[in-house]
Amino acid sequence: MSLLSPTKPEPTPASGPASGTAPTGGPATTGAPAASPASPTPRLLHALHEDLHVVVARDPSVRGAKEAVLHPALTALWAHRVAHRMHGRGLRIPARLLARWARRVTAVEIHPGAVLGRRVFIDHGAGVVIGETAVVGDDVTMYHQVTLGAVGWWSDNKRPEGDRRHPVVGSGVVLGANSTVLGPVTVGDRAVIGAQALVNKDVPGGARVLAPTAVIKEPGRRPELMEDVFTVIASAGSW
Repeated sequence: MSLLSPTKPEPTPASGPASGTAPTGGPATTGAPAASPASPTPRLLHALHEDLHVVVARDPSVRGAKEAVLHPALTALWAHRVAHRMHGRGLRIPARLLARWARRVTAVEIHPGAVLGRRVFIDHGAGVVIGETAVVGDDVTMYHQVTLGAVGWWSDNKRPEGDRRHPVVGSGVVLGANSTVLGPVTVGDRAVIGAQALVNKDVPGGARVLAPTAVIKEPGRRPELMEDVFTVIASAGSW
C-alpha cells in the first residue's frame, strides 16, 4: 500500500541518490526544470525504518539508531507518515489532530496532505513548515526554518479547486537553513537552495540558489563582501 493519497495517481518511482549520500550539485541547466516525483512506498514500516537510518547517516551528532529515535524531526516525519495515510482515507480531522500534536512536540508543521518521498531528512527541525499540496522527492535534506509555502490566500483563493499551491521539490535537493520556497514552483533534482534564500520561480536541476552573503566592515576600512570558497560551493546548511 502506498504512502501517497489514494485520491492522487501514484507517480513512477524516482531514481534518487542512495540513502546517506550527499547530493552532487552541477551547473545550472537550461529549459524546464526536472523534478523526480516522490516514489511510492509499499510498506509503512519500511518507510519508518529508512527514516530512522537516514538520521544516523546524515547527522554527525547521532551515534546510532537508539540515539536517532530521540531526533525531534524524526518524530515529526513518523507522525506525518501516519497522518498522510489517514488523510488519504478521508480521516481528515484525526489526521489534523495528529499533525497538530507533532507540531506541538517538535515545532515542525507538515500538513497531512503533503507528499513526502523516501529518506527525507530534516536536520534540527525547528520552524519547518510544509504546506498541503507540497511534494517532496526522495533523499531530500532540509535544515531548520525551511518553508515550503503558498504565496497567500489573496491569490490561492482564486485558483481552481485542486490546483497546486505549494512547491514540488525534486530528489536529492538540499534546502538550507531559513530558506523559503513559495508558490506552485518546481525545484529540480539535486538543486541546492542556500540559507536565507527566497525562491518564487522554478529552479533547474543541479542549480544553486544562494542568498547574498554578509558584508565585513573592519574599523577604518571600506565594507567588503565575504568572498570565499564557501560562498560558491557550500551546501548552505547549518553546522
